[in-house]
Amino acid sequence: MDVTHVLHMNGGIGKSSYANNSLLQQNGISLTKHIREEAIRNLYRSTLPSCLSIAELGCASGPNAFIVVSEIIKIVEKLCKEMNQKCPEYKVFMNDLPGNDFNNIFKSISSFKEKLSNEMKSQIGPCYFYGVPASFYGRIFPNQTLHFLHSSYSLQWLSKVPEGIENNKGNIYMSITSPLNVLKAYYEQFQRDFSLFLKCRAEEVVEGGCMILTFVGRRSENPYSKECCFIWEVMAKALNDMALEGTIKEDKIDTFNIPSYNPSPSEVKMEVLKEGSFTINRLEVSEVKFESLLESEKCESFNDFGYNVAKCMRAIAEPMLVNHFGKAITEELFYRYKEIFNDCMSKEETKVINVTILLSRKPYV
Repeated sequence: MDVTHVLHMNGGIGKSSYANNSLLQQNGISLTKHIREEAIRNLYRSTLPSCLSIAELGCASGPNAFIVVSEIIKIVEKLCKEMNQKCPEYKVFMNDLPGNDFNNIFKSISSFKEKLSNEMKSQIGPCYFYGVPASFYGRIFPNQTLHFLHSSYSLQWLSKVPEGIENNKGNIYMSITSPLNVLKAYYEQFQRDFSLFLKCRAEEVVEGGCMILTFVGRRSENPYSKECCFIWEVMAKALNDMALEGTIKEDKIDTFNIPSYNPSPSEVKMEVLKEGSFTINRLEVSEVKFESLLESEKCESFNDFGYNVAKCMRAIAEPMLVNHFGKAITEELFYRYKEIFNDCMSKEETKVINVTILLSRKPYV
């Protein structure tokens, strides 16, 4: 799997789009609002930049891409009035892999600015948007240009499927039946990727600049905990059931693995300490229950919980699945996903665990 070109959320604004099926991610962002507010206030008061550079890494498409930018601008504008300071200019960098639907984002910029001005009831500082289509597992900005960097529900994605996991038969991710070498390969790939991410951002973030990173992670130190593996186990069961009926070839499942790793807080902390360029200001764990999907006005079936979860998973995983299995299986696969999920929900509570870390750039040496 060529992750750089295959990994992206469903674009557009249709029924299966990420834009219309990302309430779970929106709820995850809202849980870390208190961290962002504290961080941006401290950052602005200590630096007073004439131009504030903000990066949203793994922005995807749809309304979630603008939530944090809007919060930051509102906080800074209010601070400027309190401190009798001239409002800064804002540079906003939207980053994701090249396959992302950047058109959807840029079509929304005018309405975003208009809505923000109306909410502020005053003129805000000039705001300039830039698209950055590239992997964040590499340098993507010039030296010491970013003041504030945010990433939510993106860094659990790996730069590639770990090597040497051909023996992960019947699974598409880590599971209780995965051989030990598979668990080791996934963890080591996460270590390499996150270490590189930190090294690159250490060059790009200004001294005293902040990063807030939220992973889909786990509380447990067990790498195949249901906290993180459940949603992919449901997918694997649906695929294996289709293989038993001859709809999919078994070897196609055996050669498909999800390029993702859900770290524990200690695993995230360890990589930050090893890299050494950032101070850890906060490290928190929160959770979003899948039941939150029922709150959306866009949900079409309030009585069929699995239907709403399947739509969310389709918006995330369909491009990867279509690339490997073809488009013909899509409808049946997500119908089965819905049925299996509904059955599981009757037996246990399901939720997403968020691991959030607030970092500040140490002085350059």
